[in-house]
Amino acid sequence: MRFLFLGDVVGRPGRIAVQERLPALRLRWQLDCVVINGENAAGGFGITEAICDELLAAGADAVTLGNHSWDQREALVFIARQDRLIRPANYPPGTPGRGATIVEARNGARVLVVNIMGRIFMDALDDPFAAVERELAACPLGEVADAVIVDFHAEATSEKQAMAYFLDGRASLVVGTHTHVPTADTRILPAGTAYQSDAGMSGDYDSVLGMQKDEPVRRFLQKTPGARLEPATGPGSLSGVAVEIDDATGLARAVWPVRLGPHLGEALPGWA
Repeated sequence: MRFLFLGDVVGRPGRIAVQERLPALRLRWQLDCVVINGENAAGGFGITEAICDELLAAGADAVTLGNHSWDQREALVFIARQDRLIRPANYPPGTPGRGATIVEARNGARVLVVNIMGRIFMDALDDPFAAVERELAACPLGEVADAVIVDFHAEATSEKQAMAYFLDGRASLVVGTHTHVPTADTRILPAGTAYQSDAGMSGDYDSVLGMQKDEPVRRFLQKTPGARLEPATGPGSLSGVAVEIDDATGLARAVWPVRLGPHLGEALPGWA
């Protein structure tokens, strides 16, 4: 199975990059399944129902979220009827939506997609390790699911690496999101799980984490309240991870970083 994960879509540049590039990539790369983190898709903060529908129509099989899940308040309502949009599984009981979903890949495989959020330098949520353990116990790799994808939305690299080793051999891919900067540690762990600490963002990299540069720089210099952060407006790039998943085991056979667009060096999967 050929799988593609795209990191945090930030504002209009990220959405345009997805809409313009993903449909052709699905065909050219013969992708079986695509998951996108969309928590910054609406002006850099949250997601709307219309934008979620746009990402799904462009070729995403599921959309994950993170700490900006509820920045657009309509998400509290429409997430209940959109079973391909998932928020972190370790939100407290009673939170709208779900933390995992099963999607059918193009090749007929059952793909479990789990979204969890870290606790180091993040909002204090429930234990992400216990939350992902519950999701995998309910839908284990090789029994109920043919592949398992875990989006770990977290700040600290140490927490992401610990999660990856905790799930090694039980997930096809553990990929970090949230920091908007692609890391150079793409690899397959000893028991067969593909891993990258952060997928990076899909957006304008001539920016500060996808935002127009002046206000973030000013905040560091002056430490005073100022204008609202606004997404950068230049051409967007796609950034993420591509995985070739063994049909028999559900574990990774190969993994590559993906970077397409200006400002970053291009990186392509082996099948490109």
